[in-house]
Amino acid sequence: MKKTNALLIAINNSPIWANNVIEAFGDKHNLRIYNAELPLAEQFKDIEMVIDNGVFHDRTIIDAADGVKLWQVLSTGIDHTDVDHIKSKGIVVANCPGQLSGSSLAECAMMFILMLTRHFHDLTDDFQNQILWSTFGRSLDGLSLGLIGFGASGRELAKRAKVFGLKIKVIEVGDIPEDVLHEIKPDFVGGPDDMDKVIAESDILSLHLPLIKETRHIIDARRLALMKPDAYLINVARGALVDEDALYKMLLEGKLGGAGLDAFSDEPPNPEREVYKLHNVICTPHIAGVSNGIARLRAHHALKNADNFAQGLEAISQV
Repeated sequence: MKKTNALLIAINNSPIWANNVIEAFGDKHNLRIYNAELPLAEQFKDIEMVIDNGVFHDRTIIDAADGVKLWQVLSTGIDHTDVDHIKSKGIVVANCPGQLSGSSLAECAMMFILMLTRHFHDLTDDFQNQILWSTFGRSLDGLSLGLIGFGASGRELAKRAKVFGLKIKVIEVGDIPEDVLHEIKPDFVGGPDDMDKVIAESDILSLHLPLIKETRHIIDARRLALMKPDAYLINVARGALVDEDALYKMLLEGKLGGAGLDAFSDEPPNPEREVYKLHNVICTPHIAGVSNGIARLRAHHALKNADNFAQGLEAISQV
């Protein structure tokens, strides 16, 4: 099999991405590492495939990609990728499917659920102040978990939540395979018309949607107002799914039980914002879908597409 000439672009991100791609590719293909200090034209010479960690790029990088046929994004979400401009150059765009990171996202969402319902920040203060038996959390058994979106991460969270006795209520726009329904046995399955009902009934609401035009601010001020005053919102997907101004106002006014947030409209978010310091708000730096194991899986997915390209086969997971 001939070798594909690939350029790895890992800007403003942890070396975990680069290291896993370098390890996966080994000597199977010709891998070059992008260097912002070197001329673009020189770096793109003879390059057929770009491997991109999925962060914002200046269009000058895309415009320099003469001869590139495949643009492999290492993330699942593509809202940070200028897909239309890349495609306008005749370049095929592929991402990493949600199945690769579904378990990691679900684990982080479950962590948020446990920390929020057990009032983690309050308990930490009690421990530091040597206060015993003062703060009591909520048991999960019998609480309702509303899942907006039932793709890979939503399904993985449902599996974990079932073990804790949570009632699973699902909103999904597409058909759900019968084997998935049989395995998870959600307590309710509905479509977009049922969303308000599920939001109003849920003790915990977790978002598992891609960010597209139709889903931007899908959780707006009106829908936030439907939530129980002691309910929790979990967002490990994309920040702009939520009207953050409306959410933060409700949190600051004590009209919502709390929130677990891993994704934000503006990233990195300002940690000095008052809302992020509330005891009923848990924040992580957009890391829910990533672990050492997930980064390795995504690197091998990119390798599979490099192999396909070398063999004249179509890329998998095309956008």
